[in-house]
Formats: sequence, C-alpha cells, structure tokens
Amino acid sequence: MMPLVEPLIPSLRRYARSMIRDPEAADDLVQDCLERVISRWHQRRVDGNPRAWVFTILHNLAMNQLKRSARRGTHVGIEDTDESVLAVPGSQEDHLQLHRVLGLLATLPEDQRSVLLLVSVEALSYSETADVLGVPLGTVMSRLSRARHRLHAMMETGMPGRGHNAGHLRRVK
Repeated sequence: MMPLVEPLIPSLRRYARSMIRDPEAADDLVQDCLERVISRWHQRRVDGNPRAWVFTILHNLAMNQLKRSARRGTHVGIEDTDESVLAVPGSQEDHLQLHRVLGLLATLPEDQRSVLLLVSVEALSYSETADVLGVPLGTVMSRLSRARHRLHAMMETGMPGRGHNAGHLRRVK
C-alpha cells in the first residue's frame, strides 16, 4: 500500500493547497486524506486506479471543508496575524504574474477550477479526472475547455469574468 501512496503525497499537497489556499489547512487535509486511505484501503476497487481513488478522497474532503468554511466564514484576529502576511509583496514581474494568474484561477467556478487543476497541474488523464470528480468524461472535456477559454479571456482583458472585449469602453451619446 505505502509504495503506491507515498509518491502521491507531493501531488496531493499541491492539489490541496491550490484548492484550500491555506498551506497549514491543506497539510491537515492531506493528513486526513492519508488517514482515510490507510483505514479504508480494503474498500478500494482492486481493479481500479489507486491514484484516482486517493485524489477522489482528497477532493471530497476539500469540497466538504470549503462548504463548511463558506457557511462559517473565517475569523483571524489582527493580533494573531503575522506581520509578513500584511506586508506588500515584492515587485518582481514573475511574482506578480503568478499572483495574477492564481487570482484569476480563483475566480473560475469551482467545477471548472477543479478540472483545470487536476488535468493541467496534477497531470491526471481525462478519465482519471472524471473518476475523481464523479462526472462523465464529456463533462470533464467540456469544463476543461470552458475553463481554459475563460482563463485565457481574463488574462487578455485583465478582468475576471469578462469576455475579450470587456476592457474596451464604448461611447454613449
């Protein structure tokens, strides 16, 4: 079991961090996922893909956590916040571009963002992604296409949720 699961840990952490956007909470999520994998290893489909099964567990845990936090909201006391969190990010262009892309990625609908991350970042096949999300293969391809198109359009205009011409003003008389 462990030789199959251990190499997945960096990918699980990366996927959890991109979904949760809090490194500590993401690490806790991966820990919960690994506990479930170990305790339920006997329940997996023997002929199935263990990688997809593990990512399915992580995805479902992440969705539950996101729903829970959306209901509760987050509370952070200003006295508990590290000063480095409040600091202004560096001015390096690559760093700014990365934050811009991550910000635009965060504006994508959850279903599109999940597919885009699993296929593009975690290199899961369309079939594996369909298994993880519990949707048909055609839905994965459709969501991926819409996510890529939407992200590309937002990158061109610099405006979340807008099309190609959204950055242009029109004259009204």
